[in-house]
Amino acid sequence: MKKVAVIGTGSWGVALATHLAKLGNEVKMWSFSEEEARAINEEKKCQFLPELVIPEGIEALTDLKKVVTDSEIVIHVTPSKFVRATIQKYKAYLTNQAVVICSKGLENDTLKTLSQVAEEELSGKRIGIFSGPSHAEEVSIAIPTAIVIGSKEDSVIEEVQSLFMNENMRVYASHDVKGVELGGALKNIIAFCAGIAAEIKMGDNTFAALITRGLVEISRLGEAMGAQKETFYGLSGLGDLIVTCLSEHSRNRRAGKLIGRGLSVEEAKKEIGMTVESMDNIEAAYKLAKQYNIELPIVNTVYDILFNGLKPEEAVKRLMTREKKFED
Repeated sequence: MKKVAVIGTGSWGVALATHLAKLGNEVKMWSFSEEEARAINEEKKCQFLPELVIPEGIEALTDLKKVVTDSEIVIHVTPSKFVRATIQKYKAYLTNQAVVICSKGLENDTLKTLSQVAEEELSGKRIGIFSGPSHAEEVSIAIPTAIVIGSKEDSVIEEVQSLFMNENMRVYASHDVKGVELGGALKNIIAFCAGIAAEIKMGDNTFAALITRGLVEISRLGEAMGAQKETFYGLSGLGDLIVTCLSEHSRNRRAGKLIGRGLSVEEAKKEIGMTVESMDNIEAAYKLAKQYNIELPIVNTVYDILFNGLKPEEAVKRLMTREKKFED
């Protein structure tokens, strides 16, 4: 059993903390909000997981030093846009712990992946990326889930597999860190598109096309950025893409439905009430496509929906009437 620091008290952080506490680990969570910490400690509740009763073995604090000091492993679960700033606040308290990034997304200002951000801030530290088809709502109530730990360090892979694995969670391993994290980051954009498609009453044929061609775009950009194509056909790519595109648990899909309904970006974010990684990362993916000179028609089209006033129905027409080509 380990002393685990979980950085972030959103739905995914609480779900992972719950899983680890049920396995007998001592879990300290960091929250930026006194109110969230109080709800976890006193009411045993998380506002984002209303059906969950938080088990014993979890303590939430707003003091990063108290959470990280003496921990044996750090599980980082903040929204992607806060990853660098939060690491900067606690890195002085690290000794030899592995830091496992469970956030999904890109750093918009620099267009860096989250492992690159962590490596810049934590030079010489052992780093892992934890990603795959894993809704917090299901992990928190012990529905069987398979996920991937990506790391260059075998010691991190072994530590994370031993920490998390039981009959409810199977953890596979990969050395393709970029592939694991880019699958998790970019699939949110396709799930956002799936929400738009659902709202404007597209059918099963459309969803099959969107998922399939979306995976092509994800792997195309991922390979250009140094990832292995095969990784995108595994759990952290295709698996995460399927679950996020088709499930009502997906806040990215729900956000897309709101945009399809005619809400503005800010109205959709307010309605969801939690971070929507796809809306934060569509611009980053659009810029990366330009940087690497990669053709990403779905990404380009949804960018125009969000930022250039393109109507969803016109977006579908644009995609369907592109020039003839071979499938790739």
